[in-house]
Amino acid sequence: MSLFALTLVLSASFIHASWNLLAKRIGGGAPVAWLLSAASCVIYAPVVLGYWFWQQPQISATGWWFMLGTGFLHVAYYLMLQRGYNVGDLSLVYPLARGTGPLLSAAGAMLFFGERPSWIALVGIALVLAGVFVISSGGHRSQDPARLRQGRLYGILTGCCIAAYTLWDKYAVSTLRVPPLLQDYSTSVVCVAVLAPIAMRAWPEVRNHWKTQRREVIGVGLLRPLSFLLVLTAMVFTPVSYVAPAREISILIGVFLGSHLFDEEGMRRRLVASAMMLLGITAIAFG
Repeated sequence: MSLFALTLVLSASFIHASWNLLAKRIGGGAPVAWLLSAASCVIYAPVVLGYWFWQQPQISATGWWFMLGTGFLHVAYYLMLQRGYNVGDLSLVYPLARGTGPLLSAAGAMLFFGERPSWIALVGIALVLAGVFVISSGGHRSQDPARLRQGRLYGILTGCCIAAYTLWDKYAVSTLRVPPLLQDYSTSVVCVAVLAPIAMRAWPEVRNHWKTQRREVIGVGLLRPLSFLLVLTAMVFTPVSYVAPAREISILIGVFLGSHLFDEEGMRRRLVASAMMLLGITAIAFG
């Protein structure tokens, strides 16, 4: 991985952990996912319009379908993530999602793109698996066992969504040459369109979140697209089996924030598990 690609990915990791902290504070479900996507649409509309008229990109019919498809994959991702944060700790859901996501992405890259990681990368995959097991098996007596199970489940389901849209978007930006800015912006547009009926039925909830948590909503609306735009840019010229794992330094950041800002239990165990996943991810990225 080049130094430029690594810089993009590490910057995206810090930004990603930051917007997930804000999303945890907001809570909510599909109506909130709609509000966050709508905020992204408004914030980035001038940038996208300026890029469109300046560059006049040529996108194939297949490329347009991939722009549409990524939106639906991200809808599933947002819903799983918000649901996970409603029932589970940030320091549990976030590492599980970010650990299983790159693991499945690397496996998919080997299967669909013919990428062949070295034996060091395979050791890294084993470390990620071990870290996922450690962090998901550590229950606490003061926590509701049902909520713990739900937190683990939604963390893993979120990771599956991450793997799906990572592979999908890798093909779109590297093979179909869809501009990363447009590929990412399409996710917000599709989310707004798909979730609009739900948001309209729960409009008082949407209005209340905007009234009481406007700063957090704007923060997520700004930072979420920025983090993934940096990742998409790196994937244009870097194998996904390197990019997807390397960005997961955000795991340690997420665990630290969840443990200190939300007084979540099991910090030591979750930090150890996160460190295992981070070591594995490093081996995958540079092996």
